[in-house]
Amino acid sequence: MAIQIKTLEQMKIMRKAGLLVGQTLELLRDSIKVGMRTDALDAIAAASIKRGGGTSNFKGYHGFPATICVSINDEIVHGIPGDRVIEDGDVVSIDCGAIIDGWHGDAAISIGVGNVDPADQKMMDVCDESMWRGIAAGATGARLSDIGHAIEDYIKSQGKYGILQEYGGHGIGTEMHQEPHVLNFGRRGFGPILTEGFVLAIEPMITRGTHKTKVMADNWTVISTDNSRGAHFENSYCLLPDGKAFVLTAPDGGKERLGALGVEISTLL
Repeated sequence: MAIQIKTLEQMKIMRKAGLLVGQTLELLRDSIKVGMRTDALDAIAAASIKRGGGTSNFKGYHGFPATICVSINDEIVHGIPGDRVIEDGDVVSIDCGAIIDGWHGDAAISIGVGNVDPADQKMMDVCDESMWRGIAAGATGARLSDIGHAIEDYIKSQGKYGILQEYGGHGIGTEMHQEPHVLNFGRRGFGPILTEGFVLAIEPMITRGTHKTKVMADNWTVISTDNSRGAHFENSYCLLPDGKAFVLTAPDGGKERLGALGVEISTLL
């Protein structure tokens, strides 16, 4: 399948969807607390997306029953919200998406709730920073595999973490998941050259133990095979006609985090 190249006007619409996703995730970060059920988070997300004029791209996707994915501790991705109660010290990963005018936004965060184990916090910080390193590496003129190389290189520099192999980032546009698949590991210098109009969702997933996973009986929830805790971060970004990047799902477009890495964001959106 060909990679969908977007126009500036299309990316402006994607910014609306991305901003709604980013704002919804910040609302969830502010709302989460010990004792809350995960389906309460789902209700907050559903209301936020509706208020923002969007629709969920998760609900009904291949039969997925909820607006967001909520994955706790050894659940790395694709957890289904329900009656599970969030406990003190839990690591909660939330994946959220929305559609506006037929264009998709997709992002994820991991949150430590209550009294967080410092090792869990470091894992989350490493995963988050690796995502930004990947976006910074995915500049105009780079090769696709430069992103995964930057992610893996940073993670390995910070300790022994398992980097999920079967799951990765992806193109995004008129569908939530498009070509190309974006690995979170590998050598630089391979794959298509990144050009203006590329829009990619970058999403590292790591654990404090093994990279190996299995899917639970619900056919969605992905857990680590050694029950080690995991983290998941994701942002969607685009490459604009001025040659610069812009993070569609970050409220500030990525200015602060990319700026810290020496990358100037576009002002076209």
